[in-house]
Amino acid sequence: MAYIGKSPSRGVRNRFQYQATAGQDSFSSTDANGLTLTYTDSLYMDVYQNGILLVPGDDYTATTGTTVVLVQSASLNDIIEMVVYDVFSVPDAVSQSAGGTFSGNVTMGNNLTVNSDITIGDASAADKKILFDGNAQDYHIGLDDSADSLIIGKGSALGTTTSMAIDANGIITKPLQPAFCVASSGQNNLATNTSTDIQFATIVYDIGSNFASNIFNAPVTGKYQLSFVTYFNNVDTAATVIQFNLSTSNRAYYHIIDPNFSADINYYPVTISVTADMDAGDEAKIVYTQSNGSAQSDVNSDTLFTGYLLG
Repeated sequence: MAYIGKSPSRGVRNRFQYQATAGQDSFSSTDANGLTLTYTDSLYMDVYQNGILLVPGDDYTATTGTTVVLVQSASLNDIIEMVVYDVFSVPDAVSQSAGGTFSGNVTMGNNLTVNSDITIGDASAADKKILFDGNAQDYHIGLDDSADSLIIGKGSALGTTTSMAIDANGIITKPLQPAFCVASSGQNNLATNTSTDIQFATIVYDIGSNFASNIFNAPVTGKYQLSFVTYFNNVDTAATVIQFNLSTSNRAYYHIIDPNFSADINYYPVTISVTADMDAGDEAKIVYTQSNGSAQSDVNSDTLFTGYLLG
């Protein structure tokens, strides 16, 4: 017959044996085999005297958990034996082979390895998240059920500071990604033989507040898409060279014009679009330079300077 119960290495009962002295009625502490008497419930203990099973209450008392007291004292060399059975209950555990459900919190003290799918949630209308509990800062990945979007963000609460959202159509938005768009209110009679910074008085948007005093400051190291578009008026054919410079800390990007026209031009378009390598704290601005000629060229109010972090 197969063994039923605890593993044999752990045992289901303990046996304690004492050899009585003349008139001894109390038995405790270490027995003849070096085992210390202990029991949890006297209902799960049998006491024998010279092999005869004693009756609880009539023949002995056991109330302390460590001592058995005979009603009538033993004789010299009587063998007093206690057989103590473990008191146990069926554990509140999830089956290893059949699986099941944990209703309370589960804490892992070490790594968790999963060789199949993980399902979070039960199809009910509720937000669900995985929380990364950091020392200085927490982050989360979760489902915004009302918006049907997967959210990645900072903080312990879902949607506290969302860095990325993926909606049901697979559209990805990054509401905190650095980006800006600024517009010029126009500059007239740009100076010659010197460098002039183009002024941008109107901020259309500036996510992260990185644009100030006509300069974009890179908040982090990365690749930035930067674009400048304008058309300027009254291009002087007497100028030797005219250039617009998208100037960054690491590199300058030029649009150069040789105004060798038959007459002054009323409108001339300029576009610069680059992917710039910028370090954290680097600056980007638009600079106008005209060599020789008259200070007559104007930058119109439709001039735009835009940029955003690619990654």
